[in-house]
Amino acid sequence: MKKNLFLIFILTFCILSCKNDRSKITTDLVTNHLSAFSENSSRPKLFVKQEKFSFGNVYAGEIVEHSFLVKNIGDKDLLIGDAKASCGCTVPKWPKTPLLPNEEAYIEVVFNTSGRSGKQNKTITLLTNAVPNTTVLQIQGNIINKKDSL
Repeated sequence: MKKNLFLIFILTFCILSCKNDRSKITTDLVTNHLSAFSENSSRPKLFVKQEKFSFGNVYAGEIVEHSFLVKNIGDKDLLIGDAKASCGCTVPKWPKTPLLPNEEAYIEVVFNTSGRSGKQNKTITLLTNAVPNTTVLQIQGNIINKKDSL
C-alpha cells in the first residue's frame, strides 16, 4: 500500500512539474528593440562633429587628451550605453545620462603614450540606442622616443 501511494505521489509530482505555462512568456528578452523601427519612425540619431583626431607628433610618456563633440539630431532621447577603447592605454569618458533631442555633449578621451612608439591608431566604439547602434571614433598620431630626437 505504501509503495502504491509513493508511486502515485511521484507520478503526480512529475506531471505537475512538467506543466508548460505559456502565460509566463515575455518579450523582455529582445536584445535589439531598434529592429522594429521603420525608416520614417522617430528615433535618436548620433552626430559626431569630427570622428577622427590626429594629435601629430608627441614624445613617449606624454598624455594626449581630446574631446569629441557629439549631438543627438534625432527625435528621441539618445543613450550612450558604453564606450569601448581598443586598448587599455586609451580611456574614454562619456555622459551616462540621456541626450535629449538637439542636445550636445562631449566624449573625453585620454591616451597614455608611455611604452609606445611610432604611428598609433586607437579606436573608441560607442554603443548607443541609435541606428546604427555603433559609432567608431579614432585618435591617431606618431610617438617619438626622446632618445630618437637627439
